[in-house]
Amino acid sequence: MRFDIITLFPDLFGPHLTQGVTRRAFESGQVAVTLWPLRDFADDNYRRVDDRPYGGGPGMVMLAEPLERALSAVRAARGGDAAPLIHFTPTGRRIDQGIVREFATGAGAVLLCGRYEGIDQRFLDRHVDLELSLGDFVLSGGELPALALLDAVARLQDDVLGDPQSHQQDSFSEFLLDCPHFSRPEVLDGPDGPEPVPPVLLSGNHAEIARWRRERSIELTARRRPDLIATARAAGVLSAADEKLLAALGL
Repeated sequence: MRFDIITLFPDLFGPHLTQGVTRRAFESGQVAVTLWPLRDFADDNYRRVDDRPYGGGPGMVMLAEPLERALSAVRAARGGDAAPLIHFTPTGRRIDQGIVREFATGAGAVLLCGRYEGIDQRFLDRHVDLELSLGDFVLSGGELPALALLDAVARLQDDVLGDPQSHQQDSFSEFLLDCPHFSRPEVLDGPDGPEPVPPVLLSGNHAEIARWRRERSIELTARRRPDLIATARAAGVLSAADEKLLAALGL
């Protein structure tokens, strides 16, 4: 798959694409990334890509014409395919694991990283296929959401994670939060005394371990994100044992 990124700050992407486990997806070409510096498509000596908003008010607005030229270049480089144009904005649909899975099995997209007060609405109305958001807060630009999407998509590619089971046990894999995890030492000194690993994890009984992890996942989700319990129920992924535990928790 291929992602083309229109951005004012291409240098923000380089370190991320070469670090950590997800670099395998980028180095192998499973997830190809091409950066398009927007100032390269300005038509004046100042490489201007923004101007004051009509109607007054604070901030600057990204101009439509440099974006039009950048998008035309991207479309030409992609051979005129119909890859969707994604705009990152607080007003967009919140990114979730379902969206990530869709992109992870698709052909890619063009990612538009806005800055300043916003982008000329005429360009957005004309070209944008989907608007996405990281959540109900405001960032300085679209680069961080774009990086988050790339990372989430990359880790779902074959052979990127050391264990192919890893992403299947992630939070949100079945609309539930992940269970707690423990490693060495077996007993950790704490401010209130020794803190041992839960005994079931040392038992070697894989069925009991799986049940313990499922129960902790259900409990954590019920406590922190009860909205996800409703989603899991609607999707039919909860077992009779899950429902018995939820009933005991009052849900």
